[in-house]
Amino acid sequence: MVATPTPRVVYDWGMSRPDRHGRPLRNLRLSVTDRCNLRCAYCMPEQEYTWLPKPDILTFDEIERLVRIFVGVGVDKVRFTGGEPLLRQELPVLVERVARTPGLRDVAMTTNGILLADAADDLKRAGLHRVTVSLDTLREDRFRALTRRGGVDRVLAGIASLARAGFRGTRIDTVVMRGVNDDELLDLLDTAAEHDAELRFIEYMDVGGATGWSMEQVVPRDEILARLADARGPVEPLPAADATEAAAPAERFRLADGRAFGVIASTTAPFCARCDRSRLTADGHWYLCLYARLGVDLKGPLRAGATDDELRERLERTWAGRDDRGAEERLRAETRAALVARDDLRDDPRLEMHTRGG
Repeated sequence: MVATPTPRVVYDWGMSRPDRHGRPLRNLRLSVTDRCNLRCAYCMPEQEYTWLPKPDILTFDEIERLVRIFVGVGVDKVRFTGGEPLLRQELPVLVERVARTPGLRDVAMTTNGILLADAADDLKRAGLHRVTVSLDTLREDRFRALTRRGGVDRVLAGIASLARAGFRGTRIDTVVMRGVNDDELLDLLDTAAEHDAELRFIEYMDVGGATGWSMEQVVPRDEILARLADARGPVEPLPAADATEAAAPAERFRLADGRAFGVIASTTAPFCARCDRSRLTADGHWYLCLYARLGVDLKGPLRAGATDDELRERLERTWAGRDDRGAEERLRAETRAALVARDDLRDDPRLEMHTRGG
């Protein structure tokens, strides 16, 4: 039996200036590098990539300043992303500088986990609150096929290191792909439970460099829930506890044994109506939607001498004019294939998932 998801509750978003659909700016995904040490098939499927020029990458001083300005217009959650954020040299130093920003209540990171075991203690001491680890399979042969590298044991060791370092609220993200890893749903749930982590199943999305994407590969939310219900008994939807959880991309559910998990149904049931997030690339371009083709250059005016007030006004004006509902538009499309052609990706690397922070 699969229970019908509880309707989302409309919350008072507070004082932040909303966009044209009444959505506040609360959540900033901060990419610190476009480089990655894996080559996951759904994120970096190509053999060669155009990398962002190193002189264009924001410095720690520039990042700290921009975060402070973002907080001044309503952001209270920052998530470090990449590429793989742990490839950025001295990342704990940057985490510490960002975490001390007045007004920030949540500082998190998403990582593939390969380098996590050696970094967990330093990240905790630096003030990082939470970590999400991407893990799509528990089988080394599949992991190697998916990532074209290998190292599932290193990822699991990284997840295990989080509890020892004192982290709580750990999440594991799994992109579910038909015929690839959709037979591991229960095993992944059990592994997450072993590490006191909450698993989130993510529908395969048609964004960035996923040039091999097709709808046939997507395992939709309803099918995921039905499979879990068949194997483990009734699945109960969990209502959002507060405004923060209401705006989160994952719908949360509970199994009969009390175990909670989430599903991010961006492909078949988009959450555009409650989306409060935006993305800053490692070279300072601000994207208001994961599906957006164009971003707003913040590095240019920053390095040209713009004041904090000028940059703040740019953020407020841009967000107030935001009308993006990219995932919903894709859902309504008559035909649906990969979002961006290979030639376009080579011409504009910021269209890549690994560049804009996923």
